Amino acid sequence: MNLYQEIFKEYWNPYIAVGMAGLASALYFGITGTVWAVTGEFTRLGGHILGWFGVDVSQWAYFQLVGLEGTPISRTDGWIVIGMLAGALITILLSSSFKIRVPKQKRRLIQGFIGGIIAGFGARLALGCNLAAFFTGVPQFSFHSWIFMVTTAIGTYFGVKVVNTKWWRGKPKLMKGPMNPVVTQNVEKRNIQPIIGLIFACLYLALVVYFFAAGKPMLAVACIAGALFGILIERGQICFTSAFRDLWISGRAVMSKAISVGMLISVVVTFFYIQNGAASIIKVAAPSTVIGGLLFGFGIVLAGGCETGMMYRAMEGQLLFWVVGAGNIVGATALAYGWDHLGIYHALVENWSKVNLIEQWGPMGALFGTIAMLAAWFLLSNWWGKHFRYGTGIKHQKIESISHVTKEV
Repeated sequence: MNLYQEIFKEYWNPYIAVGMAGLASALYFGITGTVWAVTGEFTRLGGHILGWFGVDVSQWAYFQLVGLEGTPISRTDGWIVIGMLAGALITILLSSSFKIRVPKQKRRLIQGFIGGIIAGFGARLALGCNLAAFFTGVPQFSFHSWIFMVTTAIGTYFGVKVVNTKWWRGKPKLMKGPMNPVVTQNVEKRNIQPIIGLIFACLYLALVVYFFAAGKPMLAVACIAGALFGILIERGQICFTSAFRDLWISGRAVMSKAISVGMLISVVVTFFYIQNGAASIIKVAAPSTVIGGLLFGFGIVLAGGCETGMMYRAMEGQLLFWVVGAGNIVGATALAYGWDHLGIYHALVENWSKVNLIEQWGPMGALFGTIAMLAAWFLLSNWWGKHFRYGTGIKHQKIESISHVTKEV
């Protein structure tokens, strides 16, 4: 019972959860030759939805770039997304923590939708979100991921500035009630959740077995990997939005440091695969990467969650993040339209090249250069946490200055 408590009733140490995610993403690349990603599939889903309404998107340049063949249930990327949702939902049910939640301020739904649109547009402009252009992009030794990482951090900083304004937060609703309100829970519904979770887990396992038996091993692998990613992001509460937002708001650096550790593990394992013949996935480093990263970072703060955070929170029953997800699909699809119809490709991408750090710096140079960058990120995050929170930084100096003035008065 104690083991069940530790696994399903308590959240996992973020270093362990993100470290396992880094290892799993590298192994997934080694097996399939592709990476852990979600917004590309969001874009394809947007294309399918337009097709249902009679819009022919087959000639759109962006869909020719990312591919639109098949359906989500016939693509590995589709099962990564489905698996993440399923894995997160199963652990949420096993922990008896599913509950429908509607924001008290309905404006949050509109804000989340707008943030989702901006984040989805930015992610696809940069050819990847916090996963493909960040967490799994850096281990591919694609320089565009370095650009995206920095600009995403900058975008989140400005996003925090916006969400901290009074006009964004709105006025809290004050309600009369007893000083010590009685909290009641439907114990019966809570107790049945683990049973439902176990049933879902068995059905999902049966699906994996079916794919292996039907001669579709890559879909089976994607099912397994997707569910594992879903379990890890939910149990570890892995959210890139909170990683950056916490830095700017409170100086809390735990998730930021954990992500750098997880990426470091992924870098080493991915390097091994690349050196043994696997083809690294390199994306163009262009103004689109800069603008996309800024928009993505800005949007995820307005929305309240990145792609990983959005997915497990949606499975927890938080209505807001279903709206954010819809915004992501709208934004990604809008970018797909603008890629050629509005000249985005010609203006921001066309004359720029892919930069493979292994080709530029050599294998060892790329490996140790990337490790050094991640180590610097870890140390900088650690320094920032202490500087911001524990008395050596600007915030503390301001407090001391105010205190000094007060004493003089």
